[in-house]
Amino acid sequence: MEQEKKTYYVSVARGEILRSGTDSPYEFVVYATDDEITELRMLFDRGEDASMEGFVRAQTPFVPYHDDEPNMKSDSLLIRIYRLIGEIGDEEARNHIKSMGLKEPTADHPYIGVGEEDLEEKRSE
Repeated sequence: MEQEKKTYYVSVARGEILRSGTDSPYEFVVYATDDEITELRMLFDRGEDASMEGFVRAQTPFVPYHDDEPNMKSDSLLIRIYRLIGEIGDEEARNHIKSMGLKEPTADHPYIGVGEEDLEEKRSE
């Protein structure tokens, strides 16, 4: 039996999933099953945990951001959140996520999926 999709209003910035679009500001409208919303909630919760790890580690200033495991986890979770929103979001949300140019992870960059050639291209712009 297929689950019914419901409308939710999502704020990635605040990690909120709301049933009403008037309760709080939001960035995206999604149409999701209970399982999809549970997955999104779990990603938000894991993101909060990774952010706290990064905050604690940030007290040691000699580790660069790109070599820091908690930061990589946080980045990876944020990308997973955006990808899920891109799958279950309304047309505006899908178009916005597509415009972000998220890339698939690579062996060299398993967390954020940006290769060196992409970085060089961005530097030359």
